[in-house]
Amino acid sequence: MLKTGYDYPEEARKGRRRDRRQARRDHRQGERRRTAEWIKTERQREPVTAAGALLIVVVVLALGVAAKWLWPGLVGTEHARKPVTVTAGPQTSAQDDKPAGTPSASSSPTSPRPSPTVDLRAPDKVAQQAVEHYLTRNPPVDRNHSAAVLRAAPWMTPSLVENLASNRDPRWDKLVSQGGVSTVRAVQVGPAAPGLPVDTPLRVWRKVTATVAIEGYTATTETTVLQTELTLDGEKWRVSRIVGL
Repeated sequence: MLKTGYDYPEEARKGRRRDRRQARRDHRQGERRRTAEWIKTERQREPVTAAGALLIVVVVLALGVAAKWLWPGLVGTEHARKPVTVTAGPQTSAQDDKPAGTPSASSSPTSPRPSPTVDLRAPDKVAQQAVEHYLTRNPPVDRNHSAAVLRAAPWMTPSLVENLASNRDPRWDKLVSQGGVSTVRAVQVGPAAPGLPVDTPLRVWRKVTATVAIEGYTATTETTVLQTELTLDGEKWRVSRIVGL
């Protein structure tokens, strides 16, 4: 007896029993597949579910509240901000009330000094300037040893600047421990120490003797002797190596 609910085709009603069962089975599977596809299509046609509609309403309300508080003039609420009018008038600065002889607060010892003129034509002058700027240090202002390296960088090769900046300097650490500030009082440049290479048109060695005054917990004066190598690049001499740091 055929089950009700399916409209079986003719081949499911005639023929051998095995063939009829196979035909009914194929027919039922086809009906289930077509029903599932129809349900899927109908769901896609639905404009929105109840949960989706509720979410849209919540988002719209949230945007309305945000617009009211963030852009009050846009929604026309009475809490809209009033325009502020600024009227320029005569003002008296704090500096105008000071006596004529009182220095301004902007003129402090930490103000950056103008960049020095860089003359790279003479090796002796280059060695003097490089050592003088490198040994002039003020830890409270410089913060670290690299500041002294950057001051002397115009008279040094890039490789020497990188080498100095990436390594510690015992003189800097000692100066910090003394709470001191070092100032170069005098610099003398002369022939290099015996045993160093002789001068060539592209490379020379110079002995640099610097007198350094240190003001800290105690006031002292030190003499620093350095051997400097200078190389010529085009028409410019620069310090490429320092021995004695």
